[in-house]
Amino acid sequence: MKYLSQISDPVFVKPTQETALDRLLKKMIRDERDLPFAYLTLKITLTLWPLAILLYWPGVNSWLWWTAVIAYQYFNNVTFKGPFGLMLHCTSHRVFFVKKYQLLNHYLPWVIGPLFGQTPETYYSHHIGMHHAENNMPEDESSTMKYQRDSLPGFLQYLGSFFFAGVYRLATYFVRKKRKKLLYRSVRGELVFILGCVALSFINFPATFVVFILPFIISRIIMMVGNWAQHAFVCPSDPDNNYKNSITCINTKYNHKCWNDGYHISHHVKPNMHWTDHPVYFRKTLDEYISNNAIVFDGIHFLHVWAYLMGKRYDLLAKHFVNIGDTFQSDAEIISFLKQRTRRFAVLPEAAVAAA
Repeated sequence: MKYLSQISDPVFVKPTQETALDRLLKKMIRDERDLPFAYLTLKITLTLWPLAILLYWPGVNSWLWWTAVIAYQYFNNVTFKGPFGLMLHCTSHRVFFVKKYQLLNHYLPWVIGPLFGQTPETYYSHHIGMHHAENNMPEDESSTMKYQRDSLPGFLQYLGSFFFAGVYRLATYFVRKKRKKLLYRSVRGELVFILGCVALSFINFPATFVVFILPFIISRIIMMVGNWAQHAFVCPSDPDNNYKNSITCINTKYNHKCWNDGYHISHHVKPNMHWTDHPVYFRKTLDEYISNNAIVFDGIHFLHVWAYLMGKRYDLLAKHFVNIGDTFQSDAEIISFLKQRTRRFAVLPEAAVAAA
C-alpha cells in the first residue's frame, strides 16, 4: 500500500511569456487553459492528414506507401490517440471555441475524429447524453455492474456487446428517453462513418483499412478497456455514489499526457470541471474520499488497472493502492476490499423498482 504524499499531476500555471501564435489562438478559444488543445489539434492536422492523403495517392511507390503506413499507425496509436481521445472528452464537456468561431467546434468530431476511428458525434451522444446521465447504473448501456470485473471472459462479453450492438443499444436508449436530437446525432455519425468507409473501400481498400477501419477497431477496444477499469470497483450497497463506483489514479505520466483523465471520481462529481483543476480539487475534498472509502491508485493508470484485473494481480493493485484514511492495516485487507468491489451484481432500474 501507499500513503498520500505530493501530487505531481499537472495544474495550470500562467505562462510568463507568450508567442504571437499563442495570442492568436487564445482569441479563438473559450479558456486559455485549453491552449495545449489548440496546439495538439494543429500537430494532428499537419501530421495525420498529409499521411492519410499520401496513402490514397495513386501510383505511390510500394516502399513509400508502407513507410507511410508505419508512420500513420505510430503517430495515430502511440503518439496522438490518448491525447486526442481525452481532448475530445474534455471539449465534449466544455465548448472549445468562442461563439465567433463556433463552426470550429465541429472540427474535432467531424474532421479529426474519424482518423482515430471516432464516428462523428457518437462519442458526445454516448458519453454526455447517456453515460453521465445514468452514472454506470443499469440504464447506462456501458454499465459494468452485471459483469465479474476481474474476469477476462466477462470483459470479452462486455466488449462484444458494445462493439457489435453498442450504437443500436444507444439508439434504443434515446428512443426510451425521448431524446430525438441525440438519437439523430449518434445514428447520423455512425452511418456517415460506415458509409464513408464503404465508399472509400471501393476507391482504395488498403488505404481505407489503415486510415479509418483499423483505428476504429482499436479505439472501440481502448474505450471499453478504459470504461471497464474506471468502473471496475463498485459498491453493491451504494452503486450510484460517484466515490464508490469510480476510481482515481494519481501521480502518473498518463495524467500529463491525457489531461488528468485519471481523476475519474471528481470528473463524475463535477463533469464540467476543467482538467487542470482536478489535482487541487482532490486535495480540497480529501475528506469525502476518506469517508466514502474511495479507491485511489498511485503511479498506475487505467490500462494497468485493467491488465492487473485480467490477471487477477490484486497484489499489484494493493501495492499501488493509496491508504488515504489509514483505513487498512495490511495489503491483505486491501485485497479483500478490492475483491468485494469487483463482484458482479444487479440493481433494478428505478422504473422497475417503482413498478414493483
